[in-house]
Amino acid sequence: MLNARPSETQTATHDRVYRALRSRIMHGEMAPGQALTLRGIGKEFGVSMTPAREAVRRLAAEGALFLSTSGRVSTPELTNDRIEELAALRALLEVELASRALPRAHMALIDRLQSINMTVAEMVTKRDAVGYIRSNLEFHRTLYLRAQAPAMLAIAETVWLQLGPTMRALYGRLRRAEPPHNHKLIIAALKAGDEPGLRLAVRSDVTQGLRLLVS
Repeated sequence: MLNARPSETQTATHDRVYRALRSRIMHGEMAPGQALTLRGIGKEFGVSMTPAREAVRRLAAEGALFLSTSGRVSTPELTNDRIEELAALRALLEVELASRALPRAHMALIDRLQSINMTVAEMVTKRDAVGYIRSNLEFHRTLYLRAQAPAMLAIAETVWLQLGPTMRALYGRLRRAEPPHNHKLIIAALKAGDEPGLRLAVRSDVTQGLRLLVS
């Protein structure tokens, strides 16, 4: 019993660092190829090298960080083939999640999605890339939670995680002046109970932008 407390403390510390870094990467707060050091992570979060190392290993296992043979840690710089693969995964997973969510799409959900989309529009107006990515993913996550398919959603979030830095680069290229048009189509399809329309709108929304990076 006396030995359990340090272990629990270490686990909680590692989890705190992991979750903070995971959020930054997923929401585009780090650029593709951005380098990190265990010493820097430890200093920022006020932790020893061990929880910093464990957090990095966990993120590397999820494809969110790249560990070179020399021990260098960085966010991934995705090839065109990799971007296309992840875009295809988004299309498969998120279309299915949206389809499963449709029968449970009550008006409270639709109102919530409209509210989040207003935040997306606000972030576009402010040209806040991180705020845009964060609110955009919140829009999708809020819808997909209604699918009641946690394993599928967890895989989708891992794809978002791997794409985070790339999405930041994409935002810079798009120079958006208005929120994604497909969000309005998603909401309209949910209101109408239109499954084919919903599937098309979600597929278009999650793939169109990424195609610009490989064109």
